[in-house]
Amino acid sequence: MVELAARKHVQFILSKAKEKDFYESVLMEHIRLNGAYWGLTTLDLLGKLDTVDVNEVVSEVLQCQHESGGFGGNIGHDPHILYTLSAVQVLALFDKVDVLDIDKIANYVAGLQNEDGSFSGDMWGEIDTRFSYISICCLALLHRLDKINVEKAVDYILSCKNHDGGFGCTPGGESHAGQIFCCVGALAITGSLHRIDKDLLGWWLCERQVKAGGLNGRPEKLPDVCYSWWVLSSLIMIDRVHWIDKEKLAKFILDCQDIENGGISDRPDDACDAYHTYFGVAGLSLLEYPGVKPIDPAYALPVDVVNRIILGIKE
Repeated sequence: MVELAARKHVQFILSKAKEKDFYESVLMEHIRLNGAYWGLTTLDLLGKLDTVDVNEVVSEVLQCQHESGGFGGNIGHDPHILYTLSAVQVLALFDKVDVLDIDKIANYVAGLQNEDGSFSGDMWGEIDTRFSYISICCLALLHRLDKINVEKAVDYILSCKNHDGGFGCTPGGESHAGQIFCCVGALAITGSLHRIDKDLLGWWLCERQVKAGGLNGRPEKLPDVCYSWWVLSSLIMIDRVHWIDKEKLAKFILDCQDIENGGISDRPDDACDAYHTYFGVAGLSLLEYPGVKPIDPAYALPVDVVNRIILGIKE
């Protein structure tokens, strides 16, 4: 089996952070905070977070915050719950959450909860179970879950459960591995996993593994490295990870590496990017690959970061 080219991946992530004028960077301008989360978490999992300037990162993140308390994907961009969580996660990596006005952010997030328990992504009102997870995860990291109606939030998520055991973006929506992670993660954080059929869901998730070892997001789709996170983390949270071939999955992830230039792609021999590099490394972390720090399957942050923030344990 090919080994993880960790040093090359660190160089790849660091080089992407500097390419602000390249075509791909322009296309990703509106999600720069998400990109920061993917890249910096990758560096932390590989033990190289100290290669970046903490003060520079904190300064850039804070410049993305709006008066409402929410964060935009980049400086001058509109606030959205997606980027607000990424901002909190990035600052959590560096143990810098204390620079935030926590109640201001918590009030922004809580203000996006709707009467039925669902969450809108921003002021324009789009509803999606992604936003339910993001809101719950963000408030849990800030120790402000009491700002929302958790019971209603959980009930809404459960209303999005389908007959096949999976979850969709809204009630009746098609089951999708990304949405399943969001729903299972939210239920895990709120202590509500007992309210789902773990065997039924586990069966749907384990069927996502294809012959090549990779995982797809829906039936009849191609495998994609990013589902090494979405599917695997969900299986771990419901204690059904032994239902897939972990060795074949690790090989699939490693085969998607660019050994010469660094980075991980969606499938072997495709172009690499920060998104798939993060989810590939995160997947290997869940598989307990040597040299990769453990990651928490619900919070999508290194375990030591979660222990420090949620449990107050400092290593």
